[in-house]
Amino acid sequence: MTAIGSKLSAPAPVLVLGSVVSVQFGQAFGKQLFDQLSPSGVVSLRLGFAALVLLAIHRPGAPWSRERLLLACSFGTAIAGMNLIYPALRHLPLGVATTLQLLGPLVLALVSSRRPVDVGFAAIAAAGVWLFHAQDAAGLPVEGALLALGSGAAMAGYLLLSTHAGKHSADGSLLAIAVAWAAVLTIPFGVAENGATLLNPPVLAAGAGVAVLSAVLPYSLDLAALRRLPPRVVGVLESLEPAVAGLAGLLLLQEFLGPRQWIGVTCVVLAAGGTSWRATRPRGT
Repeated sequence: MTAIGSKLSAPAPVLVLGSVVSVQFGQAFGKQLFDQLSPSGVVSLRLGFAALVLLAIHRPGAPWSRERLLLACSFGTAIAGMNLIYPALRHLPLGVATTLQLLGPLVLALVSSRRPVDVGFAAIAAAGVWLFHAQDAAGLPVEGALLALGSGAAMAGYLLLSTHAGKHSADGSLLAIAVAWAAVLTIPFGVAENGATLLNPPVLAAGAGVAVLSAVLPYSLDLAALRRLPPRVVGVLESLEPAVAGLAGLLLLQEFLGPRQWIGVTCVVLAAGGTSWRATRPRGT
């Protein structure tokens, strides 16, 4: 699927947008499974099925160099860390958790930027992030906030490692190994907490759907986009995630946002649009 994504004629920002929509609606569907599974159980099915699909598509062969294997394991560890968003969703609405997660890519954009205009767009997005969760800050559960922030730190690492993975593996085989390693790291926790419930056919079917929507498709689109855009640009583009998460939370989870939060959404959408426009313009214009 990554190989297919790399051949798409769509602009790289459109690929990122597709990834954002897919992962946020996938996470909303995943949260709907919390009545049947713990968050670790949802993560186990998500990454387990995603690994099976990607390994079947790309069929990575041997031998692998030590450097390439280390990159795959590092990439997979970042992917596993990003899944801290699921236990965070037990404590926080989808939109709030996604906003806190976004702080990782925003910090990456600020640290790695070399152009004042990129810092400006990142600052606008950061203001939007603050507005987005400000009205809930007084009662924000500490455990949920820390889990979402940990997911954000892993997301920043994921963006950086995706760039290296795309350069070392145009066919997506490295992504397949990385997701398989992420599954190895997370499945034991899901099995320990959920046991045989993970093998319930309706649960398995739902988990497979969540895996495709929230992992296989977005990871593949991200890898294709990061061959054309630097991580800092993708990081600010992904500031669209609170808006999409807010919409997914409203439609699928009946989680409502207040007026102040929607003003914050407008800020991050403007920042993302500005960054996308700058990224597709020729240098020096």
